[in-house]
Amino acid sequence: MFGIGIIKGLGITLRHTAVTFIDDLARVPSRYTNAIETSQGKILRQPTDSKGLFTIQYPEEKRELPENFRYIPMLVYEEETGKDRCTACGICAKVCPPQCIWIVRDMNEQGKPIPRPSQFYIDASICMSCGFCAEFCPFDAIKMNHDYELATYDRFPSLVLDKEELSVPTSYYASLYPSAWAAEEAARAAKAAKKAARGKRGGGAGGAARKAASAKRASAPARKAAPAKPKSEAAAPQPEAKAPAATPPQPPAAPKAEAKAATKAEAKAAPRPKPASKHYSPIPKGYTGSLIESKLPLPPVPAEGLSPSGVPWKRIMELREKQLLSYRKRRKAQGKEVRL
Repeated sequence: MFGIGIIKGLGITLRHTAVTFIDDLARVPSRYTNAIETSQGKILRQPTDSKGLFTIQYPEEKRELPENFRYIPMLVYEEETGKDRCTACGICAKVCPPQCIWIVRDMNEQGKPIPRPSQFYIDASICMSCGFCAEFCPFDAIKMNHDYELATYDRFPSLVLDKEELSVPTSYYASLYPSAWAAEEAARAAKAAKKAARGKRGGGAGGAARKAASAKRASAPARKAAPAKPKSEAAAPQPEAKAPAATPPQPPAAPKAEAKAATKAEAKAAPRPKPASKHYSPIPKGYTGSLIESKLPLPPVPAEGLSPSGVPWKRIMELREKQLLSYRKRRKAQGKEVRL
């Protein structure tokens, strides 16, 4: 008979609808009242034993995310001191599968590198949210954020997040990952206690005895005295030693300390060469033409020729300038500062 399949489908829909209302009424007052009020709206916690439909009125209401949820990485800094945990070691950029992390190490006035990043960029459009950067970071400086609302009208430069947009305080990380934060703090406290106990043992009576023994060994003569020769050997006549041949007088050599200081002063006065970037550069090998300097956080591109993908470099630069202009207009319309 025609139409039996439609009737069966409508019956299934009706049964799910009835089960939804029955389960909702059984939870007094409602299963939707288990919500957390935040600045971004209601965060709903769905019961694990709920039946039927569970409807969330997004974006006013949002589902509570599990602690191990990961999306775009974030940079953690110490809230008490404002100091960055990141030392610009570059491990996260090396282990990143899509190579979406770009770091520039900061330098002091003398041109020497400082263990902190001056620039830190992540291209969110190609980030695969694998979490390798957070897993391999030795300083717990980079973690995975829970912010998944990053939709924009243009990919670049809106989805290229800089250091200012990626930086979050330790309190924010602790609110997202309470159990991981507690475990890390416990590990840090145990390490500090172990270090303090080691220093205390070194400064006690045993440490003083060890220091005294080492000082005594250092003050002892370097080598033992030679044994006394027998009388028969002492009485034997010794052959007459020949006088050494006269050598021409040599000019006095400069002290080593002065030569070392002069070498160090020359090295300090010489201009420090800028280290070559290890990141991918789109400039082909052997290219000798002119380059187009870009203000965006990307390497310069040749003014002529084709890219590895076959697109003319001139066309790529035109698209960059167009996107930059639209970005500036949008930032001005929003009343925000133009960073690029």
